[in-house]
Amino acid sequence: ALELIEQAPVDAVLCDIRMPGIDGFDLMPQISRLLPGVPIILMSAHGTEDLAVEAIQRGAYDYLAKPFQPAEIRLTLLKAHEREALRRKNDLLERDMSRSVGERSIVAASDGMIALLELLERTAAYKSTVLVTGESGTGKEVIARAIHAQSPRRNECFVAINCGAIPENLLESELFGHRRGAFTGASNNKKGIFEHAHGGTVFLDEVADMPASMHVKLLRFLQTGEIRPVGSESTRFVDVRLVAESNKPLEEEVAAGRFREDLYYRLAVIPIHVPALRERIED
Repeated sequence: ALELIEQAPVDAVLCDIRMPGIDGFDLMPQISRLLPGVPIILMSAHGTEDLAVEAIQRGAYDYLAKPFQPAEIRLTLLKAHEREALRRKNDLLERDMSRSVGERSIVAASDGMIALLELLERTAAYKSTVLVTGESGTGKEVIARAIHAQSPRRNECFVAINCGAIPENLLESELFGHRRGAFTGASNNKKGIFEHAHGGTVFLDEVADMPASMHVKLLRFLQTGEIRPVGSESTRFVDVRLVAESNKPLEEEVAAGRFREDLYYRLAVIPIHVPALRERIED
């Protein structure tokens, strides 16, 4: 049975409870691992009410006591099919709703963009750093917000910062915060973006334009998850997922010596390239 399941899709499983070698209760979790959500209907000639309850509690869709009429099997399979169709419809609706969370929804018809959206769904649940590349105007921040909206962090902060628009002497304070008196004008303690977004997502826009002096500090944060505010001697841990964006090919920036290679690989754990609209006319 397990070999067949690995070779071809299966819509439902009818399984005896008592079998030689492995019984139906032991087989169920292995089937569910290979085919999540597939209806499993258990059968037994030694049926009792307690056995039926146990079968349902262990995850079976239904239980049939032998002997039974063919019509009973047909009706049970029909109900299982209707339930599975409803579950799939709900999954699609939830996916469509999660794509629409935030400022804008993503509408796509081209194969490339549909594949990209499916990649977003698969990666959203993880904390891995994402590097979004593409030309200016291709919607890289929209992609970053979609990743956040589909992730377990959706109810926490999404904070975006343009790494090329903030002066070099202020960027460290913006990212990591500062303590009062750390520099001229620092009259109060200030939380940085990473601390403010604890539990959420930080979007680093135009990361290729980040000053070289910040590369080591960002790399250390990616390695340890710890920040040290400017003027502080202590560090603290923050739980933040990073999504970075670049409209410049970072591989070329690395080759030219303008961007650290180790930082590039830390950012590009999951690389996502957004094609220009001219490359996906269907959209």
